[in-house]
Amino acid sequence: MNLDVLVFAAHPDDAELSMGGTIAKFTRSELKVGIIDFTKGELGTRGSADTRQKEAFQSAISLKLAIRENLHIPDGGIEVSKENITKVIMCIRKYRPKIIFAPYFNDRHPDHIDTSAVVKRAMFSSGLEKIKTFDKEKKQDAYRPKKLYYYMQTYAFDPSFIVDVSDTFEDKMNAVKAYSTQFFNPKSVEPETFISQPNFLKFVESRGKLYGFKIGKNYGEPFFCEEDIDMDMVHLVKSL
Repeated sequence: MNLDVLVFAAHPDDAELSMGGTIAKFTRSELKVGIIDFTKGELGTRGSADTRQKEAFQSAISLKLAIRENLHIPDGGIEVSKENITKVIMCIRKYRPKIIFAPYFNDRHPDHIDTSAVVKRAMFSSGLEKIKTFDKEKKQDAYRPKKLYYYMQTYAFDPSFIVDVSDTFEDKMNAVKAYSTQFFNPKSVEPETFISQPNFLKFVESRGKLYGFKIGKNYGEPFFCEEDIDMDMVHLVKSL
């Protein structure tokens, strides 16, 4: 299956928190979108690897994803290694997405930084004919997506563009709330974490409102691109 969009994330829930509204916007437009989680989030203080997997697939159904897979890389041990780069190359060549997304390359969590580095290396290498990979013993053809975009997690950056997600922000929050073990629950007896604080989901909503305000909309999600972006001004003006 060829995908239109492939999102890479270090942990289940990263993609939803960062760009769930944009993903919902894609799938509402009948684009094929997939998420590849690097780890099961097994080092998380709350829940377990099994509950995180169940929550991830519940979220995938909510967002109408075409695929959701896990690379089974150890949580807290994402290395910029040949093995991990090859795993991502194989995903890119298997699904041949037009564009890919990865975490921004500077963040509070080292796993996010390392995931970003692995994806960038894999995107470049996936286009090299002399790097050989196989899927079920069948040789994969070299392929490189057209663009790599970075999404925002904890640390802010000056975005290259902001996506209006006013009409899909509720979809985003429904997908986020599928991870019921991870976020605030007054009935939970598990230890409090950075993201289980009562104000964390309010922060997610506030950030959405902030970036929406910057583009004159209710909610927005920011992205960064290291390359210049071609803008069709005629199409832009006609769409206003």
